[in-house]
Amino acid sequence: MQPAMMMFSSKYWSRRGMSLDSAMFDHQQQRHTGGQMSRRPSFCPIDEVPDKESAEDCGKTAVVFSLKNEVGCLVKALRLFQEKRVNLSHIESRMSKRVVNEVEIFADCSCSKKEFEELLQHLRDHVNVISFNTPAHVWSTEAGESTSAVYLCGRLTDEDDVPWFPMKISELDQCSHRVLMYGSELDADHPGFKDEVYRQRRKYFVEVAMNYKFGQPIPHIEYSPEEVRTWGVVFRELTQLYPTHACREYLKNLPLLSKHCGYREDNIPQLEDVSLFLRERSGFTVRPVAGYLSPRDFLAGLAYRVFNCTQYVRHSTDPLYTPEPDTCHELLGHVPLLADPKFAQFSQEIGLASLGASDEDVQKLATCYFFTIEFGLCKQDGQLRAYGAGLLSSIGELRHALSDRACVRTFDPKTTCNQECLITTFQDIYFVSESFEEAKEKMREFAKSIKRPFSVYYNPYTQSIDLLKDTRGIENVVQDLRSDLNTVCDALGKMNTYMGI
Repeated sequence: MQPAMMMFSSKYWSRRGMSLDSAMFDHQQQRHTGGQMSRRPSFCPIDEVPDKESAEDCGKTAVVFSLKNEVGCLVKALRLFQEKRVNLSHIESRMSKRVVNEVEIFADCSCSKKEFEELLQHLRDHVNVISFNTPAHVWSTEAGESTSAVYLCGRLTDEDDVPWFPMKISELDQCSHRVLMYGSELDADHPGFKDEVYRQRRKYFVEVAMNYKFGQPIPHIEYSPEEVRTWGVVFRELTQLYPTHACREYLKNLPLLSKHCGYREDNIPQLEDVSLFLRERSGFTVRPVAGYLSPRDFLAGLAYRVFNCTQYVRHSTDPLYTPEPDTCHELLGHVPLLADPKFAQFSQEIGLASLGASDEDVQKLATCYFFTIEFGLCKQDGQLRAYGAGLLSSIGELRHALSDRACVRTFDPKTTCNQECLITTFQDIYFVSESFEEAKEKMREFAKSIKRPFSVYYNPYTQSIDLLKDTRGIENVVQDLRSDLNTVCDALGKMNTYMGI
């Protein structure tokens, strides 16, 4: 059995006491420029507001990390700074709102850029680094403050904690680097837990992902012969099932990936090649990620047609099983369907619906994502076919989901959003749609129930989000639609003139 799991499994985090919302820290002031939307500051100051000169340097070498709230935890953490001979000029702490029984620490360091980079690497091996280069004044607030003022629709309201979300595609760096659990941190029951060579290899993939920034080419990975053999076993076994189990859109794109991206039994495709292919087919791109993201951060990527992909390979001792999503799951499960324009649109609309939504609504969207894009079924030519990546990358569950033993129900977001997501076993229930288009329309209707004081519009030309909060913003969108409709009308006129249609 291979319980292929999406990057933001809520049940996975709940085993570790982790929160669903990691969208807390930003490298800049948490504000939506279009809507003048600001989040409530998080840290309480322990010193006076710095003067103008010192404020200019504040935050250039700052780091925010979390610790388990226990006796001696801070002493242990500060010893990490001592080991790297880094002095602290400012430190703040607060109880975590994301993780029960954890504290979050803001530390402003007095060191060179090189020393700070070495410190970050050292910290990541011992604590959960949430953010870095974050100015202290962004998070300082008056003690006892209980509400935040948010400007929306040209008026001051009492909306409390409208969550931050990226307003332009480059801000996805903050989401993708905000990892809940790194890919190098393995549980004791992980097949590679006692394999030090494998663990070091996983740390390498973490470094590649954490150093990546938007606009850069994705680094080329030299996969080892052992990793290629593991991929080969998975590739060979799954491709034998696809003709009778995968949906037609998947079967259409897999040969194209073999031709253009090197999908073969003896070769692991490179993410850069895959990203260029997807951009031409559906406008999607991929980027490397170091480990598990929260639902909010993961879905924010989909809003920009960006898919966060792992690059590590499962342990070779059990090639048909992985306790986490690896590159076999990403490349064989997700990528072929991300090349389909209708599926890409479906994925993006789930992401757009999550922007600025409450934790509760984000969790509902994440559950719908789980039972569609990860474990969804559709009907084609009177037969059930799989389109979910968790099924298409799992030999055992792919067979099970299309067998008489599986419980299959019609996809309805209102009920699906309450279904439990199972990670270590097959799903109790699978949900079927007549088509991607039907699933998309149902999700559009469901998204209308999400409570937020604005709508969002993705601008593909600037790769940014426009907040539709007043008549001016709506008029701009209408102008774009008019331009598109004029093009359609012109095409219909030419068809009538030259083809008699």
